[in-house]
Amino acid sequence: MMTGFLHSLRELLTQLAEGNDDETLTQYWQAVLQALVGDYPADASALLVMDGNVLRPVAVLGLGDEVRGREFSLADAPRLAAIAAHPSVCRFPPDTDLPDPFDGLLDDELTHVHDCVGVALRDKGELTGILTLDALRPGDLDQLNENELRAAAELLATCLRLAKRLNATRSILSEVLDDNHHQPLLNEWASPVMRDLMKSIDLVAPTEMNVLLTGETGVGKEHVVRTLHERSRRRKGPLVHVNCAALPENLIESALFGHRRGAFSGAVSDHRGHFAMADGGTLMLDEIGELPLSLQPKLLRALQEGEIQPLGHERSQPVDVRVVAVTNRDLTSEVKAGRFREDLYHRLGVFPLHVPPLRKRVEDIPLLAGHFLEENRVRLGVANLRLEMDAERFLLQSGWPGNIRELEHVIARASLRALGDADFHSPDERRKGIVPIRSEHLDLAREGATRHVEKSPNREETAAPAPRGSLREATALFQQDMIRRALAAEGGNWAATARRLEMDPGNLHRMAARLGIKTPGRHKQPHEIR
Repeated sequence: MMTGFLHSLRELLTQLAEGNDDETLTQYWQAVLQALVGDYPADASALLVMDGNVLRPVAVLGLGDEVRGREFSLADAPRLAAIAAHPSVCRFPPDTDLPDPFDGLLDDELTHVHDCVGVALRDKGELTGILTLDALRPGDLDQLNENELRAAAELLATCLRLAKRLNATRSILSEVLDDNHHQPLLNEWASPVMRDLMKSIDLVAPTEMNVLLTGETGVGKEHVVRTLHERSRRRKGPLVHVNCAALPENLIESALFGHRRGAFSGAVSDHRGHFAMADGGTLMLDEIGELPLSLQPKLLRALQEGEIQPLGHERSQPVDVRVVAVTNRDLTSEVKAGRFREDLYHRLGVFPLHVPPLRKRVEDIPLLAGHFLEENRVRLGVANLRLEMDAERFLLQSGWPGNIRELEHVIARASLRALGDADFHSPDERRKGIVPIRSEHLDLAREGATRHVEKSPNREETAAPAPRGSLREATALFQQDMIRRALAAEGGNWAATARRLEMDPGNLHRMAARLGIKTPGRHKQPHEIR
């Protein structure tokens, strides 16, 4: 085991030294965890790192993707706190009353009676992370080599310290050499379209170019603006947000450029204006398509000349502002319709960015759902919120016209409904409870979730007929057939089947349950656990 682990650790350190992106690093963290625990009889394992005051999973086995969207504080996770305080390998008795942060998140219904082992990763006494291993049956982890696990934990802690130092060094270099400012290690997306967007952000953020950010309502445009600002050389300056649609037309000029006392009726004191407030930083002009035509020439002048003239002032004053204009409108159509100046459009759109809708980035839904589930778990005061497979299917199949904002609200309402159905009889029972969220708890289940299908341009007919049915359905049928064939070849042994298919056993059980090959919650036979 240690040989493969050391090799994977060396590869990870190489990637860290080369400054590779988060997507690449995630793959190497996953390889490190697989090499470390692959031979252990664990149904689930997780590697979590400290990020400020919370622990974030960088790699998981036997757990769903939504777990990587969660964060855990030691105050809210007493079992992780116990591991963090333990000087060596921490083992929990099967009857412990400390809730497990992963209870209910495995393929099978995990109860409070199971095997759990954890070890803290420390560097010079400081907690840098935690490694956890869970098994469905008590006693499965009794034979773990604790000396081996401690040695691996020390190496992982050293690796995390080097990662932290390398990240800090790049932050310093970014200030000295105008290089790109890197986000924390765990800021990642699963979908190719969002990875492409993040690469574009990395490209434009260190420059002084104005950015035109487009996208539907609720896709997370404000988050993108914050990311642009944080990765720019202006990150120590202010980030000022103004919604052009929320201001009365007669007050927009004053709001943007400021005024002197007495400049107009009601101006009882001087006002700096948003451009002056954003001096040295970034100004987010939200709903830029709502800006009246009469104000557009003054905004154009501010962008061209780098100066503003507050109402009532005789002289202009210089401002150093980077503008990020945000809209959900098609500004090219607005220009053609005469509602938006073409010269202003080109001045704002020096570097255009588009945030894709959630229906075009389905791979991100589990991560986002995990983040929102953890927020609601803390708010509702329960041990865990578990997204059942039927509910996850509905989330993946929805068209999401309201995008991420709609997903957030759907998860919040479903969490509350599921808590009501759980019918806990005491506060203590609620704190220890695992609340399953099923399809009937989702608004989507009652309304009928259907994936939005984009129309494709007309194409010439070919001799071969177009396939019928969705790609997802065809993929599921192929996976069912392949798993059944492998399972038959291995005489029904799930562990051997996982090795044949080169899969993590926990992930295989999860997939098999989702595809209807096995029943969720069925206890494994002794020969199925390796």
